[in-house]
Amino acid sequence: MGRAFEFRKGRKLKRWAAMAKTFTRIGKDIVMAVKEGGVNPESNARLRAVIQNAKAANMPKENVERAIKKATDKDTENYKEVLFEGYAPHGIAIVIETATDNNNRTVANVRAAFNKCNGNFGTSGSVVFMFDHTCNFLIKTDDLKMDLEEFELELIDFNVEEVFEDEDGILIYAPFEQFGDIQKYLEENNLEIISSGFERIPTTTTKLNEEEQADVEKLLDRLDEDEDVQNVYHSMEM
Repeated sequence: MGRAFEFRKGRKLKRWAAMAKTFTRIGKDIVMAVKEGGVNPESNARLRAVIQNAKAANMPKENVERAIKKATDKDTENYKEVLFEGYAPHGIAIVIETATDNNNRTVANVRAAFNKCNGNFGTSGSVVFMFDHTCNFLIKTDDLKMDLEEFELELIDFNVEEVFEDEDGILIYAPFEQFGDIQKYLEENNLEIISSGFERIPTTTTKLNEEEQADVEKLLDRLDEDEDVQNVYHSMEM
């Protein structure tokens, strides 16, 4: 198994802890998707993907409908996606994805987290190059009518990096820019997408002892608690 498999395994050990936080993040994704492409999932691929993710997270249907309705309100601010970078203690690179309607607040909160946890808030481009930006899809195992090797060959034109199976289904990892083409291929071939998304996988990782890991976890936890933070990626070996 490759880097994506190990990354996936590590991320699953630290899923979004609070269901309410998960729903808040998906709600923001819905608002951004609707503002970008409208309320019809059939013609809005991004919204279609977010609704799939909401189902996978067991988000109630009424919550999804409420978020879509909220997004159509002209008084609802759109969220801006902003990336932050820096170093945690012991040289661990961190990339933070945020969705914010108040950039000044978000910058201040992220900077404060780094300062209070002995990290270094970086400039744009300081560490993001250390991560591969990928897209991923989880599909139902039962839908696949061929073996994994044959399926991987089917996807070769999409520059797919890894295809593997775990207890949730079959995972596909590919470069970020291939998302739309792979989504279209899976839908046209009646392969049900359970969930999909984007992740940043570190090109190299650093192994720390337990005490050093605890130092890094303090910063990761503080960042993850912020309402504007959608995802936090790091180069610490899981």
